[in-house]
Amino acid sequence: MIDLSEEKVLSIELERLQDYSFKVDFGHEGIEALVTDEGEPLGKGVGPTPSMLLAAAMGNCMSSSLLFCLQKARAHVKGMKTKVNAKMTRNEKGRWRITEVAVDLTPEVDKEYISQMERCISLFDDFCIVSKSVEKGIPVKVKVNWASS
Repeated sequence: MIDLSEEKVLSIELERLQDYSFKVDFGHEGIEALVTDEGEPLGKGVGPTPSMLLAAAMGNCMSSSLLFCLQKARAHVKGMKTKVNAKMTRNEKGRWRITEVAVDLTPEVDKEYISQMERCISLFDDFCIVSKSVEKGIPVKVKVNWASS
């Protein structure tokens, strides 16, 4: 039986470098920090934007879920390419929002594995933590702490 009270917490820290550029520390030894930035005119585009990271996270999670299923089914995956299109539109207040994410997965699998492929296509997306969390709508709690100098 699965313990539904089990929790894991991911702790990530960001520190402003300059303008809209931040260093993202994932808090794990061996994982390099990542520099993010907003595109012009706000930032200089020296790193991926938060919207790009969300799209990448969804594509990466879906790719990993499909790959895991295919490997569990003993299908030999020679390679995989994934394309993610995140559609951005303005809401009623004129604010940009990601309104749709389309993920196009192309695993390279020999025809002899067609039955495994069909089975995995019907199952894999339910195991993607990121996309299923986004689809459901993640509650966001925001707290602003005043740091005076």
